[in-house]
Amino acid sequence: MATNPRPQQQLAVWNDPQAVPYVQIDRVTKRFGDFVAVNNVSLKIYKKELFCLLGGSGCGKTTLLRMLAGFEEPTSGKLFIDGVDMTGIPPYERPVNMMFQSYALFPHMTVEQNVAFGLKQDGLPKDEIATRVDDMLKLVRLQQFAKRKPHQLSGGQRQRVALARSLVKRPKLLLLDEPLGALDKKLREHTQFELVNLQEQLGVTFVVVTHDQEEAMTLSSRIGVMNQGEIIQVGTPKDIYEYPNSKFVAEFIGNVNMFEGRLIEDEPDHVRIDSPELGGTIYVDHGVSSAPDATVFAAIRPEKFNISVERPNQTDNVVQGTVKEIAYMGDMSVYLVQLASNKMVRITQPNTYRHAEDSITWDQTVYLSWHASSPVVLSE
Repeated sequence: MATNPRPQQQLAVWNDPQAVPYVQIDRVTKRFGDFVAVNNVSLKIYKKELFCLLGGSGCGKTTLLRMLAGFEEPTSGKLFIDGVDMTGIPPYERPVNMMFQSYALFPHMTVEQNVAFGLKQDGLPKDEIATRVDDMLKLVRLQQFAKRKPHQLSGGQRQRVALARSLVKRPKLLLLDEPLGALDKKLREHTQFELVNLQEQLGVTFVVVTHDQEEAMTLSSRIGVMNQGEIIQVGTPKDIYEYPNSKFVAEFIGNVNMFEGRLIEDEPDHVRIDSPELGGTIYVDHGVSSAPDATVFAAIRPEKFNISVERPNQTDNVVQGTVKEIAYMGDMSVYLVQLASNKMVRITQPNTYRHAEDSITWDQTVYLSWHASSPVVLSE
């Protein structure tokens, strides 16, 4: 699931205390009657970022996006875009455009007419409209489809028309609500990289709402994970995946094995956790903030495990189990291993050579081991 660092990640402007945010959400709350959709959210997004708001249905991410667009007003708090307070400014006067999940293309118009629509509404000269539409269709590689109607296009082509229509007005900020949700898996994966490349070429700040963890990991410079109207964690894809700050984030992003235990050794450079459900102890090669004897959870990703039929030559971080399920996925194999405590552990292993999965079979006794840096220790 991890991806190569993007230029924005390498620059990490968000780590610069002097950097000025392009979008600032300051203690924003949105209520619908007694229901709190967004609860006291503060967030800074920087120029040319591709920022993803990630969360399940009803977590408040789309409501936050709609407030940036001006379709909803905050109950309390402020929103700033490029240093300007957006309070009371209607959607059509904001330097923002929004691309909806449904694409909302006009079925009776051609591709070029759809893309030109916003520019005509703004009263731009015909020559300028024609030039900007042509340039945008070149950018999204749809020139040859300019005279077609939306129903004559594939799902991926319609998505690019909607994107071109959103970008042709040259907004400072583009908001995308589940932009790839209508595409099939293979096309979605291909379009993710197209979207990243397009955003980098244009330098427009993107804020994307998605419930798809893999999509957020692929697209974003940073991710804000939302739950019940709050932003739980903000970080790069690597930060969110490798260093979740809570059980919720660890379990929401990808797959994870969670072991409850008690902190029995607490030193500045390591801790040891006694976990009855693991059937042993977990050694972690760094300190944690929990108090000695506290109940903690050790989160270990499936790919961090080694699985073998011979016991590894190590005393820490090794446990015996029985293989109960095997799923061959092509590029990797998934193993479900039952421990003596009946705890089921998920392990993934890459199939780096043909028949790699044949060395381990159902109901076989195996040993699971992991590096001391692999567990993330969480208190909640």
